[in-house]
Amino acid sequence: MVISRLRVFLPIAVITILVCSATGCISVEENTTHAVKKSEKRGHITATIYERGTIPSSQGSVENNKITKWINETGPVDIKFVPVPRSQSEQKLNTLFAAGEAPDLIQEYTAPLKYTLMDQKLLLPIHDMIEKYSTNYKELLKKYPVLGKVGRAANGELFQFGRINETIPQRGLFIRTDWLKKLNLDTPKTTEELYQVAKAFTERDPDGNGKNDTYGIAMSLNPGAVLDEIFGVTYPDYVVHNNELVHGWDHLEAVTAFKKKIYTEGLVDKNYLNDKNGSKAKQDFLNGKIGIYMDQFNVPVTFYTDFYLPLKRNVPLAELTVIPYPKTPIGQFNPIFVNPIQMTAVVNAQAKDLESVMKYVDFATSETFMKTMYYGFEGIHSKTESGKCPQMLDLDKWKTEFNYGSGDFAILASPILSGKCYYGTEKLSSQDPLQRQVKQMFELNSSYVDFNLQVAGPTHSEQMPQLPTELQQILTEASRHVGSGEGDIWIKSILNPGYSPEMARQDAEAVWEKAGGKKVDDWYRSFYANDRDKIILTKDIYDIFSQQRAEQQK
Repeated sequence: MVISRLRVFLPIAVITILVCSATGCISVEENTTHAVKKSEKRGHITATIYERGTIPSSQGSVENNKITKWINETGPVDIKFVPVPRSQSEQKLNTLFAAGEAPDLIQEYTAPLKYTLMDQKLLLPIHDMIEKYSTNYKELLKKYPVLGKVGRAANGELFQFGRINETIPQRGLFIRTDWLKKLNLDTPKTTEELYQVAKAFTERDPDGNGKNDTYGIAMSLNPGAVLDEIFGVTYPDYVVHNNELVHGWDHLEAVTAFKKKIYTEGLVDKNYLNDKNGSKAKQDFLNGKIGIYMDQFNVPVTFYTDFYLPLKRNVPLAELTVIPYPKTPIGQFNPIFVNPIQMTAVVNAQAKDLESVMKYVDFATSETFMKTMYYGFEGIHSKTESGKCPQMLDLDKWKTEFNYGSGDFAILASPILSGKCYYGTEKLSSQDPLQRQVKQMFELNSSYVDFNLQVAGPTHSEQMPQLPTELQQILTEASRHVGSGEGDIWIKSILNPGYSPEMARQDAEAVWEKAGGKKVDDWYRSFYANDRDKIILTKDIYDIFSQQRAEQQK
């Protein structure tokens, strides 16, 4: 299986890097430095960077800030970053390629988009450039052959650079426990109980201000995705049932029924669809106006700075915890995990200076790069003492100057390969009460993972096998109407009192059938039956999670 080699190599690699850091032995990172010194001419490349609209005005722009300046001053090549809106990367990249202006290095998470670019011959196989020019990444491929396996296209050629992530639940389900106590309610363990709590949070004045101004639960961007996960719905909406991979129509209908119920009864903001990036729902929660909220919870320090700290400042008496996903009428499911072996970058087939592209990738996979992205500048944001993990000096300053984009700039960096200091909770201090509470919630969220639960999706969405071009087009186009989250048929059912989820399902299945969806269903079913050992499966992700937890606790 793909994952067997990862089990063998992961502990060895972590120990090697830690020993080198402590003894000063020559590391892969130092090879990058030597490569820079050998270069006779400094190259220039372009690369995409996600634009999320989160950079403070005082820090410049996403393409010109302290991080980009450090990268250009410290790295081996000059690099110009090209902003790509995170929520519209497909449209932006298609426009850039059509105009002949696509950057040399495309840093992108979305697997179907990259597969489409491969099929259109717009990307370059990277095996030869790695063999000819690489130091760091070539070494990573030797230590972790799984990177090479996952990075290959259906034709067997290596197209994608990747990284190894800390494998943890990607999101969390949060609830105001002070509201539970005030209304004498128990923590919900089923979706029916979740509905009842949301109803009480909406109707029984949990904040005690005498006004009808609270919502029980949020349902915009990230919250809506977590609701889907609770019902076992994950892109591309296929589930494992009786050891077969089938279209999850039962799951889609069930989550739509739940969303329709809480929408119809006014337990969510009726304008949730206009909250395109989820910012209003988040602000409502941080202002104490929503009782149940779902959000990203894979970067604890970001959760602390952008979520928990603002909540406590706005509502000092607020008490918060994270709870397990409740049981639904069609089963109980674990949350989606961060993709453990994640492909994050591809190369434009028109790139001219492949040596410089490779030098940048080697730099971006080095320990020096990882440490700076994670802890900021030495002596300014953090301080390192021999034999100890770096300690944050000024988390607020780091938040302003690094937190807005360090994760996206570090899209090629593998944090856990640099040792325990780079696990998610290490940046938070146990001496600070609020930071300690976030660490505890983070550990609690991981403790809820139950390997005995049935597996809904076969794997992480980014690990799904590459569909043939024709079938990928069918899936992409039909998903606009019948896909989870944004499929307009399901949304119509939520908003329209006379359009039941059962009716929506019938219409969705008809649209899917007319679009040729049965061919997609048959292809996925056949792949899962005959070739599933070629990809990382959900059970393999569970194994990696268990392995990393054991390493962290040593």
